[in-house]
Amino acid sequence: LGAIVAPPDAVAASVVLSQFKVPHRITAILQGESLLNDATALLIYRISVSAAIGSVMLKDAVPVILLATVGSVVAGYVFGRVSLLALARIEDAASSTVVQFAGTFAVWIIADKLGLSAIITIVVYAITIARTAPRRMSARRRVSTYSVWESAVFVLNVLAFVLMGLQARSIVGRLSGDGQGDAFLFAATVLAVVIVARLVWVMGYVAVIRWFARFGSEEQKREGPTFRGAVLVGWSGMRGLVTLVVAIALPADFPGRDPIVLAAFAVVLGTLVLQGMSLKPLLRRLNFERDTSIDREVAEARVAIMQAALDVLSSKTSSAAAVVREQYEAQRRIAENPDDAQAATEYDRLRLYAIKRQRDRLEELRNNGTIGDEAYHRLEEEIDWSELAAAPAGSFQPLTTY
Repeated sequence: LGAIVAPPDAVAASVVLSQFKVPHRITAILQGESLLNDATALLIYRISVSAAIGSVMLKDAVPVILLATVGSVVAGYVFGRVSLLALARIEDAASSTVVQFAGTFAVWIIADKLGLSAIITIVVYAITIARTAPRRMSARRRVSTYSVWESAVFVLNVLAFVLMGLQARSIVGRLSGDGQGDAFLFAATVLAVVIVARLVWVMGYVAVIRWFARFGSEEQKREGPTFRGAVLVGWSGMRGLVTLVVAIALPADFPGRDPIVLAAFAVVLGTLVLQGMSLKPLLRRLNFERDTSIDREVAEARVAIMQAALDVLSSKTSSAAAVVREQYEAQRRIAENPDDAQAATEYDRLRLYAIKRQRDRLEELRNNGTIGDEAYHRLEEEIDWSELAAAPAGSFQPLTTY
C-alpha cells in the first residue's frame, strides 16, 4: 500500500505552478522526484507483491535491486541508440510517430520481461533520444510527434480514471454492510497519513539542511532551501496515474485487495481535489518572487541564434537576402532588450494581426474559386507555421481585433 500511494504526479502541480513563475529550482525538484519515486515505488511494489503471494529472501532481493538499477540504465541507453538509428532513416512524420509509439512500448515490455525497472529504462531511453534526436529530426516530424503524444497521454490518463471509477463502484458494492464504514475510514486515514507524512518529511529535511548551513559560507546560507519552498513542495504531492495503475494491477486474489484499491482511489481523488484546488491560493499566500531565469536564458539564446543567422547571411548580396536580414535584425533588436516586454508583445501582436488577415483572405480565395483545396491547404500550413512562431509557447490566444 505504501508503494502504491507513494509516487507523486508532477504534471498536476506543474500546470498550476507554471502560471505563477515560482522558482525554477522547485519545479525541477518536483519533476525530478516524480521520476525517482516512480521507479523506487514500483521496485518496492514488485518485491512486496512477490512476498505477499510467496516468499522473498534478502539474498534474492539484492540481485533484483542491482539488476533494476544498473541493468536498467545500461539497457535504456542501448535501446535509445538503436531507436535513434531507426528514426534517422524515416522521413515521413506519420511513420515516425508510429515507430516511436511501437518502440517506446516495446522497450517497456522488454525491460519488464527481463526483470529490469521499466521506468528507469524508459527514462534513460528518453534522455538518450532527447539529447540527440533534435539534430536528426525535421521540424515537421517533431511538431507532429508532440501533438500526437500529448493527445495519447491525455487519453491514457482519462482511461485510467474511468477504469478506477468502475473498480471503485464494484468494490463499494462488495464491502456493503459493516465492512463498508471501516473501509472508508481506512481510506480516509491513509489519505491523511500521505499528506501529513510528506509535509513532515520535507519540512524536517529543510530544517536539518538550514541548520547545517549555519556553519557554512554566506553563499550556502543564501542558496539553501527555504521553509516557503518546503511548504510548496510538501503540498504539491498530488497522486495520479501511477497510483491508479498499480492499484488496479494487484492480483484478483491478493490479500486485502479491495481496501487497498479503495484507499488508492481515495488518495488520488483526495490529493487532486484538496491539494490541487488549494495550490493556487497557497501560492498567492506564499508570495514567491517571480522567477525569470528561464526567460533570461531564452532571451540570451535568442540573441545568439539571431546573430548566427545574420552572420551567415552577411555574405549574401541578393535582394531576397536583404529582406531576410531585415527580418532577423528586427527580431534581434527586440530580443536584446528582454525587459521591454511591451515591445516584444507589440511585435507578436502585430504579426498575429497580420496573420489573421492572411487567413481571411485565403478563405476568400477558396470560396470564390480562385484556388482549389490543394493550394489552400499548402498555404494554410505555411500560415500555421508563421502563427506558431509568432505566438509565445503556452499562451497563444487567437487575435481577432487590434
